[in-house]
Amino acid sequence: MGDIRGRDFLKLGDFETADIDEILDLAFEMKREQRQWSLKGKTVIMLFFNSSLRTRTSFEIGAAHLGAQPVVLNVGQDAWNLEWEEGTIMSGTSPEHIKDAAKVLSRYGDLLAVRSFPRMQNYEQDRMDPILSSFSKYASAPLINLESAVEHPCQGLADLMTLREVFNQNTRGKKVVLSWAPHVKPLPLAVPHSFLLAAAMGGCDITVTHPLKFELEHSVMKQAEGIAKKTGGNIQVVHDQAEAFKGAEVVYAKSWLSLEHYGKVEEEMAYRATLPNWTIDEEKMALTSRAKFMHCLPIRRNVVASDAVLDHDDCVVYQQAENRLHAQKALMVKMLGEE
Repeated sequence: MGDIRGRDFLKLGDFETADIDEILDLAFEMKREQRQWSLKGKTVIMLFFNSSLRTRTSFEIGAAHLGAQPVVLNVGQDAWNLEWEEGTIMSGTSPEHIKDAAKVLSRYGDLLAVRSFPRMQNYEQDRMDPILSSFSKYASAPLINLESAVEHPCQGLADLMTLREVFNQNTRGKKVVLSWAPHVKPLPLAVPHSFLLAAAMGGCDITVTHPLKFELEHSVMKQAEGIAKKTGGNIQVVHDQAEAFKGAEVVYAKSWLSLEHYGKVEEEMAYRATLPNWTIDEEKMALTSRAKFMHCLPIRRNVVASDAVLDHDDCVVYQQAENRLHAQKALMVKMLGEE
C-alpha cells in the first residue's frame, strides 16, 4: 500500500484498490471512535463553483472534528469569478485567473478542495474538467475533487464504505445493480461513474441497467472492468430494468444524461418522454433479494424513487450520507498525515 500524503484525490481510478481499502479501514475506525485523530494547525480551503449540502457540511464538520480550520469560498459570491482558459485576454467579467488563485491559496492552506460541475454543452471539453485540472496544475497543496464532470470520488468512497457495512465487510461477488432513473433534467455522469468504480473495487457482481442511449463513458466502463478483473468482480449491462433487478442485493438509483444528446436538453427530454417508466417503486424492489436501496442524495421523491422505497427500512441513503463524514475525515488524515 502506498503513502498518499501530498497526492491529489481527483479520481478513484488513480488509486490502487489497496489504497482505497486503507482509507476506508481508517474511516471505520473513526466511526467506532476508538481514539482521536488530529490535524491541528492545518487549514482546509474549499471552493464551491456550485451549491452543496452534504459535501460542504460533511467536509466543514470533518475538518473541525480533526482540529483543522475549514475555509469555504463560494465562487461568484465570497470569491472572485475565476478564469481558467490559458492565454486568454482577461477583458471580461473574471478579474483573476486560476493560475494565480491556486498559487496564492496553496500558500494559505494545507489542503485545497474544489467542486465544479460541467457546463453540459460540449462533453469533450467538460470531460477534461478544466477548472479542476487547472487547480491541480498550478496548486502546490494537494487537491480533492468535490465533484466534477466525470467523477465524484468522495461519494464513491462513502458508497464503498456503505457496501462494506451492508455486506459485513465481504462485498466480493455480491449482486449490485446501478440503475438509471428519471429526472426533470439531464444530470452529470460523475456519481454513476464513481459508484461503478467503487463497486468494482469491492469485487461486486455489478449490473448496470439503463435505457438505450444512456451509456456511461466508454473509458470509465473499461477502467471499471479492469478493476473488477483484479478484484474478482464482474460488470454487465442490461437494458431491461426488471430483468436487472432479479436477485439484486443492492439497488443504487441515479439519473444521468445521454452522451448522444449531450448539450441538447430539449432533444433529450423529448426522447425520455418515449421511454417506459424507470421510477423505482415497491413492485420493482420486490423483484430483488430484499435489496438495500442506495442513492447519493438529493433525490426527487416519486420521480427517481417512490416514497415507499425511500421510507422503507431497507433504504440506506442516510447511512450513505453519514459515511461521507467518516470517509472524508479518513481521506484528509491520509492526505495530510496526522499530527
